[in-house]
Amino acid sequence: MTTSTVEAAAPAAGVPGRRVPRGGRWPAFAARRTVRFAGSLWVLVTAAFLMIHLIPGDPVRAALGMTASPELVRARRAELGLDDPLWQQYLHFLKGLCTGDLGTSTISALPVSQVVGERLPATLELAGLAFVVALAVAIPLGTVMAALTRGGRRRGGELVFTSVSVLLAAVPEFLLSVLLAYVFGVQLGWFPVAGRDGPASYVLPVLALSVGPAAVLARIGRVEMLSVLGADFVRTARAKRLPARLVYVRHALPNALTATLTLGGLLLSALVAGTVLVENVFAWPGLGSTIVQSIQQKDFPVVQGIVLVYGAGVLVINLLVDVLLAVLDPRSTIKEG
Repeated sequence: MTTSTVEAAAPAAGVPGRRVPRGGRWPAFAARRTVRFAGSLWVLVTAAFLMIHLIPGDPVRAALGMTASPELVRARRAELGLDDPLWQQYLHFLKGLCTGDLGTSTISALPVSQVVGERLPATLELAGLAFVVALAVAIPLGTVMAALTRGGRRRGGELVFTSVSVLLAAVPEFLLSVLLAYVFGVQLGWFPVAGRDGPASYVLPVLALSVGPAAVLARIGRVEMLSVLGADFVRTARAKRLPARLVYVRHALPNALTATLTLGGLLLSALVAGTVLVENVFAWPGLGSTIVQSIQQKDFPVVQGIVLVYGAGVLVINLLVDVLLAVLDPRSTIKEG
C-alpha cells in the first residue's frame, strides 16, 4: 500500500486538476477481469479434479475399509464412474459442475452439493460477521490514531499502538481460539465453547477470526490516513477553515479507505480460509469442520467439493475487490495498460 494509491483516489473527493477516465473504460476493464476470473476458475476446477486422482491408493477402498469385499469395491467404483478413462471422468465432472452436481459422498452416499449446502450458511455467517467486526473496529481506530499521532505527536501512544497491533496480528487463529475458549468459556463461563446455538455462541469464534485482521487493517488505515492528511487537498481544506469533522470524514477518509478496503477484501479471503481451524476448535457446524472430518474419513468427493467452494469464494472476493477499487478509484481501470 503506497501513497500513490491514496493520491490516485483523490479525484473521488473532488480534487481539482485530476482527470477521471470516462465510462467507456469500463467495458475493457470488465472484459479483462472476466477473462482473468474464468481462467483462474478453470485452473481451480482442474486442480480439484486431479486432486482425487493423484492421491495414492484407492479412495473407494479407503472409504469402505480394508474388510470390504472386492465385488463391493468394484460396484462402488463403477457407480462413481471411477473406472472410466480420465478424460471422460473430467468431462463428466465439468458437466456436473454446470448443473450443480459436485459428486457423491463415498461415506454417506449423499450428494456433495447437499452436504455443502447444509454447512455453507454457518461458515458464511461466521466469516461475514468477523469481517464486519474487523472493519468496524479497524477503520475508526486507524483514523483516530492517525489524528492523534499526526506530525510526530504522542510517540508513546504510537509505539503502544504499533506493538499491540503487531502482536495481535501475529497470533494464529487456532491459538487465539483455544485461549478465548479456555478463559471466557471454561474458566469464566461467559460464553459457550461449542456449537451454533444462539447469539452468545457467535461471540468467541467471531472474536478469534476478527482480531488479527482488525489489527492489520488498523495499522494500514493509520498509515494511509497519515499520508492523506499530508496531501495538498487536505491542506487546502484546512486553509479554508473547514470544521475538523468535515476534513476527516468528507475529504480524508474516502481517500484513505481505498487502500484499506482493498486490503480488507484480500484479508477476507484469508479470513474465510481461517474458518477451517476456528470451526474445529469451537465445533462449529460449517465447511471448515466438515472438510477436516472428510479428510479423516477419506471422503475425497466431499473434500473436493469443499475445496472448490473455498477456492471459488476467494476468486469471487478478489473480483469484487477489483470492482470496488475501480469504483472508488476510476483511474485504476486504465493502470494495467
